[in-house]
Amino acid sequence: MMSLRATAISIVKAVGSAAGSAAAVFVVLASGTATAQQLDAPIEERVRANEAGAASQKRVEEIATATDSLIAEFRLTNKKIESLQIFNRQLVQVIDSQNEELASLQRQIDGVEEVGRAVTPLMLKMIDALDKFVALDVPFLAEERKARVDGLRVLMRRSDVADAERYRRILEAYQIENDYGRTIDATPGTIPKGGELVPVDFLRIGRIGLLYQTRDGEEVGVWKRNANGQGGEFVPLDHSDYANWVAEGLRVAKKQAAPQLIRVPLPQPQKGGNS
Repeated sequence: MMSLRATAISIVKAVGSAAGSAAAVFVVLASGTATAQQLDAPIEERVRANEAGAASQKRVEEIATATDSLIAEFRLTNKKIESLQIFNRQLVQVIDSQNEELASLQRQIDGVEEVGRAVTPLMLKMIDALDKFVALDVPFLAEERKARVDGLRVLMRRSDVADAERYRRILEAYQIENDYGRTIDATPGTIPKGGELVPVDFLRIGRIGLLYQTRDGEEVGVWKRNANGQGGEFVPLDHSDYANWVAEGLRVAKKQAAPQLIRVPLPQPQKGGNS
């Protein structure tokens, strides 16, 4: 609007020196004013349209930004869902495996009582066999070995001991008896003689020989099994032939001398495999 008025003024100045210029100026100014008034409304409308367009563009940009954010969130959520689906499939397999293990354990638990009923008679038979073996064996550490067997019988009557522990203790007793056959040992004891108990030192050589020497060193002897294989007795040996050997064997068994060969009497094999 201001540019139109400036144009009118310049026109007036250009024709100001001419005659009758007053009337011409009036016509031009009147025309310029009318034109400016006519342009004000479209210009204001354009300004309002531009402002509305800018506002619309801003809303479009905000909507586009929000849409991009929602799309990114949607994709992230899809990835999480996919990961959860993979995890759930794996978890289902783990649960199936655990269910199979539980079923197997339940079957084993259900079979424990049956196994216990089968094992208990076996353990009792093993104890009876061990008791009979100790009674028929060479009579060394008789009280200790008998007490071990009696302890196993007490163990079988206890309700607070599991079958596994009972079986382990029985095998342990068998192992101890087995070890006696590979070792030599010297222990104090007594033998009956003339209605009295005479103090002696026993020399055990595995299970093949049980000898003794009186504390005064005047007599040496050996356990001799009866011909029928049931029981036996201690019989004296020729002192001159065996006294030094038995004494040396006792020193070796007590770890008072280095191991060496010693001469001792051994029972002769009997027919039928008995000794």
